[in-house]
Amino acid sequence: MEKNQYSIFESELRVRPDDIDMFNHVHNSKYLDYVLAARYEQMEKFYGMPWEHFTKQGLGWVVSRVDISFKRPLLMNDLMLIRTGILTMHDKGCSVQFEIINKKTNKVASDGIFDYVLIDLNTNRGTKVTEEMIKAYSI
Repeated sequence: MEKNQYSIFESELRVRPDDIDMFNHVHNSKYLDYVLAARYEQMEKFYGMPWEHFTKQGLGWVVSRVDISFKRPLLMNDLMLIRTGILTMHDKGCSVQFEIINKKTNKVASDGIFDYVLIDLNTNRGTKVTEEMIKAYSI
């Protein structure tokens, strides 16, 4: 992961039976779920701004683009470490880098970038990121 002024956080998850596809490894769509679950936890735990903080203000974070590289499969019951961190912030959103590491092998299973846009939940249109948000995310 690229080092910058933003912190990198870690969460742990375990592969569940319903994550497995017909090839006996994690289905590619589940990697997106893993990153979203990790970010949800990290927003509350590290930034002090849980998802509900935004929805109470009529705001929400929407994924606008995902770039993901699959490097190695994850298998049933593997324990994984999901690292995420803001790569860039801009006036209407941010890019979040991530990597998913198999804890047994200590090798990267996948990595990539999620682009998020902050939206107004009443209009479903992009809105400006506030100074409060920028300050909270700049740890």
